Amino acid sequence: MKKFNLFKEIIIVAKDDFLHAANSAKRFAIGYDGKIVFEPFKADQITIYEGLISPISPLSTNLSRPISSMLGDSYRIVEDDDRLLIKASGAWQSIIGYNQKRALYDDTTGDGIAEFSDKVLEDIGWHATEFSIGYRDIVEQFEEKCEGILLCIEQEEPYQFSGMGFVKELDHARAIAFEYCASIIKEKLANDPDFTTLTDDEAEAALYFQIPL
Repeated sequence: MKKFNLFKEIIIVAKDDFLHAANSAKRFAIGYDGKIVFEPFKADQITIYEGLISPISPLSTNLSRPISSMLGDSYRIVEDDDRLLIKASGAWQSIIGYNQKRALYDDTTGDGIAEFSDKVLEDIGWHATEFSIGYRDIVEQFEEKCEGILLCIEQEEPYQFSGMGFVKELDHARAIAFEYCASIIKEKLANDPDFTTLTDDEAEAALYFQIPL
């Protein structure tokens, strides 16, 4: 997966496309790739802004509005000829809200990853916990082996991380997770004395991963 760190990335948007959207009186989104789309948004859309920019009232004494203020104070916008350069890290809390419902996993709290949004992967993760395999263990496999985007803010000093994961091919992620968990469980059954005798839940989990007992 590619890490898209909003502390470092600049989103480049075509100025004409932005002004068209801003003046449309319609809800639109700016993708992490700088593309502008209108509702309805796709289920795999990854956005750094979603909203509607209210038109200036004809009763206003100031009928001009700088582009730099159109998205609000959380965004930094610099005009560069026919492009807009947007820094969006200040809007991270809003960006979480835009994308949480579409992300495969959410690692934006201090509690870590609690679940997968995909039911098949959630079943894999739930059974794997019987053998002390955590969601973070599985996610590290995705981040190493799957195509996708890890949308995040990450800085080194002081260390800070918050992110959401999106994989491109869900079936591939399911296969990676299943094979990884099965291999770990087989190793533990063969070598870990804590699993010499299994509880009913552990036995059920082993059979879920097609491991004969």
